[in-house]
Amino acid sequence: MVDDSTRKTLSNIPLLQIRAGPREKDVWVQRLKEEYQALIKYVENNKQSGSDWFRLESNKEGTKWFGKCWYMHNLLKYEFDVEFDIPVTYPTTAPEIALPELDGKTAKMYRGGKICLTDHFKPLWARNVPKFGIAHAMALGLAPWLAVEVPDLIEKGIITYKDNC
Repeated sequence: MVDDSTRKTLSNIPLLQIRAGPREKDVWVQRLKEEYQALIKYVENNKQSGSDWFRLESNKEGTKWFGKCWYMHNLLKYEFDVEFDIPVTYPTTAPEIALPELDGKTAKMYRGGKICLTDHFKPLWARNVPKFGIAHAMALGLAPWLAVEVPDLIEKGIITYKDNC
């Protein structure tokens, strides 16, 4: 089941049409255009609602993505590097999002800092190919993971606030 908040977030992210991955060079450019449009819309919606929480950019080919994500906890901003590669079987296969600096700090993570999305997100992704893209992975994969894991890691003293001033 999807809760109302998730449903609202999802309804504000454009669904994608083109079924292409990095191997289909000509069509991949069109898919990448859709990806950027969905990401821009998602970020704009987040800014309007006061819940801006990540920045992403990619290499020229759109196959490697990197940036920052952050989570606010008790009015403190915890910031993390985020990175992922687009799988060659994309969009059939969801990207594996990694937060390298948290590698090994939680059981809900694989080697290299890749967050665990197996139980909840990947089945949802599989049912929505090719409509879901990077913005959906951020909204329905990384955002809920951060909301569950970061407060737990803070309470356990595994991560601490770093003043970036």
